Amino acid sequence: MTPPLRSIHVVAAVITDARGRILLNRRTGDSDMAGLWEFPGGKREPGETSEQALARELHEELGIEAEVGEWLMDVPQLYPDKRLRLEVRHVRQWKGNARGREGQAITWVAPEKLTRYSMPPADQPAVAALMQADRYLVTPEPAAGTAAWLERLQAAVEGGIRRVQLRTPRSEARIALARDAVDCVGRHAELLLNRDIELARELGVGVHLGSEQLLQLERRPLPDGVPVAASCHDLAQLQAAQRLGCDFAVLGPVRATASHPGAAPLGWEAFERMREQVALPIYAIGGLAADDVDAARRHGAQGVAAIRALWPQPVTG
Repeated sequence: MTPPLRSIHVVAAVITDARGRILLNRRTGDSDMAGLWEFPGGKREPGETSEQALARELHEELGIEAEVGEWLMDVPQLYPDKRLRLEVRHVRQWKGNARGREGQAITWVAPEKLTRYSMPPADQPAVAALMQADRYLVTPEPAAGTAAWLERLQAAVEGGIRRVQLRTPRSEARIALARDAVDCVGRHAELLLNRDIELARELGVGVHLGSEQLLQLERRPLPDGVPVAASCHDLAQLQAAQRLGCDFAVLGPVRATASHPGAAPLGWEAFERMREQVALPIYAIGGLAADDVDAARRHGAQGVAAIRALWPQPVTG
């Protein structure tokens, strides 16, 4: 019988300076994944709280006295020799001058440049959590006229939605509706069209692939810089999305949902077991709402995706 993998709880810091830059450590030549950049931190020892462990590690690694701030997310990640849980915390206040006390290189990076640095799989979802939306609206198809539908789309964006998947009706009207949606969203949110690669190319927006498309495509359908996402329901589909170069995925249903009444919910434990085997940002979907973002991030999710729970309801008199 194969012995169980050792489990390690690591606490890492997103250290931000007065200019908004974030500090990264480079792993040294005698460590796992040498040469990769990561958020500084280390293992939580028995009897330590996360705050105590992170403050100790930052003193040992960087020579600073840090005030550990708010929690960002947990990332479960499976490695060949261990099962790791990376707890990520903000650090915005500290005393001392940060330096590599253990011989490691350090650098301060503007947030928008973080993705240029090669990082371990567990750190990559944390970068996405810092930079990308925590809610992903999947629009319902218009049931009647599009004017009211567009008003609600605009209300969603004005209410803080920054990433939208547009589901268009399967009719000649879909092109006109997609163009109107692009005009409505403007530069305020990232728009992805459901499944329609050619129309996405024509309009210069992203595409959200159906799970059935993942195994049909041999390469990423849109250039880098234009978002590509995918719906996934199992590990094989998640791994296919990662191989294809998708920017993020949606996994579920996590809970029972009215939109897919016959689908068996995964639950959070199964979600984690799939999450830990890829480095993609993943939205949890199925019976979830904006209030579930923190719960989703406890299990390694980027946030939540939803239709009804994120779609503004009409104002009634």
